Amino acid sequence: MLLWGGIFLIYSTNHVLAFGNYENGIAAFEEGDYKTALREFKLLIKKKDARGEYGLGLMYDLGLGVQMDFKEAVKWYRLSANQGNADAQNNLATMYAEGEGVERNANKAAKLYEKAAQQGNFDAFNNLGTMYLRGIGVARDYIKAYMWFHLGEMKGDRAAKSNKIFVEKKMGPEEVIKANKMVGEWMKRYVGL
Repeated sequence: MLLWGGIFLIYSTNHVLAFGNYENGIAAFEEGDYKTALREFKLLIKKKDARGEYGLGLMYDLGLGVQMDFKEAVKWYRLSANQGNADAQNNLATMYAEGEGVERNANKAAKLYEKAAQQGNFDAFNNLGTMYLRGIGVARDYIKAYMWFHLGEMKGDRAAKSNKIFVEKKMGPEEVIKANKMVGEWMKRYVGL
């Protein structure tokens, strides 16, 4: 019985390794072992795994382990984003905002940032707040900018906190009250609080 258990353990371990592992890929990526990260992400991509697509997009975006190629990054981010990966949505939005690998399109960027924020992506709140603050891809709206910055601050984003303080100085007391009410409504809708 012990022999069969050992054989099963070996088989199941090899089976997992053969199909790719996102955690192993990310750990390798963070340690600078891009060869292993690339292998793990490509194995996941064969299964149409959104996390592997995001990982490969990130590698092309940053030029780590592969030659930097914004068009390839966009390709992989888009595939992952279409499956609902919030990190890919945020990064694809940035590609649209900057015009890297795609034609600059601030409107698409704003929509993707909002999707990513609704799923809790850490950076999307501040990114979207900045768009409302500057009126890029959306109408300039200090109340909405404040709302997004406040939500980002609640997630622990220091840049969002700083931006919230900045935009609050441009607002009247009634606008701040309205923005805080919008924060509460957003939290009820997307967080359940």
